[in-house]
Amino acid sequence: MPITAVGVWVVQNWPVLASGGRDLLGANHYWLLAAVTVTGLGWVAVSCTRQGAVLEPLPAGRLLATQFAASAANHLLPAGLGAGAVNLRFLRGCGIPLARSSAALALYSLAESAGRVVLLLVLLAAFPDALRLDALVPNGTGLLLASVAAGLVCSVLLAVTAVRPLRRIVRAFLDTALTDARSLHAMPARALALWGGSLAFPALQAAGLVAVALALDVPVPVVHVAIAYLAATCVAAAVPTPGGIGSVDAALVVALVTAGAPVAVATSAVLGYRIVTVWLPLLPAALVLGVLVRRKVV
Repeated sequence: MPITAVGVWVVQNWPVLASGGRDLLGANHYWLLAAVTVTGLGWVAVSCTRQGAVLEPLPAGRLLATQFAASAANHLLPAGLGAGAVNLRFLRGCGIPLARSSAALALYSLAESAGRVVLLLVLLAAFPDALRLDALVPNGTGLLLASVAAGLVCSVLLAVTAVRPLRRIVRAFLDTALTDARSLHAMPARALALWGGSLAFPALQAAGLVAVALALDVPVPVVHVAIAYLAATCVAAAVPTPGGIGSVDAALVVALVTAGAPVAVATSAVLGYRIVTVWLPLLPAALVLGVLVRRKVV
């Protein structure tokens, strides 16, 4: 099923892929190879973060293969649900109870989001003129998104407070999550894997876009490109789509244009980045996912 869905997706988006591919043909192949390399290292960083969120040692080879396979599932479901489902099945297959597996996924999501925001804030503090963040969000949109987020939070809190069975479930989950988090941070190796990986992953993703931008001679300083990537992905997280397709792409183009790139060049860079980091590994990742499912690893 994942492979069939991938095939349909490729056919539907073929004109976009072809356009980006033509631009990449004339690009610097060494920088494109660097983009492919840091993309691969990104799965290693994710594996480190996943291991850091779990007390038990996980089989390194299967853990890495699962993260590669999860990247295919992540582009079929929004908000990281695909990767979360694959990793939940993997942790359950490793003998970790459902409550603790779910807590590990929540801790991973928290650490990954925190690492991305911290990295962005550090770079913005060092290069305050690199990007105008208000250009990423149209007038009034920021207030609307904040209002929607506040409404969702209030609704969840009201539901948890009013529904007793739900309150018990949430309390049990939080107890498990907090207990595991305290235990993990008492183990220096786990804490280093968790937070080191959560910082390394977005840094490697940003480095991938930087490499593609260099390959296409985008006239923007590399640090500004990295900041544009981090800012765009943080903003696009408010509009969850499968693999960030659409929301991240649009935010990236706007961010690069804001950083000083012409619209056509920024669009080519984003298309090239998507081909290298999403479309190129998509079919192999789907095949690996199929193998892992057949072998009952996930």
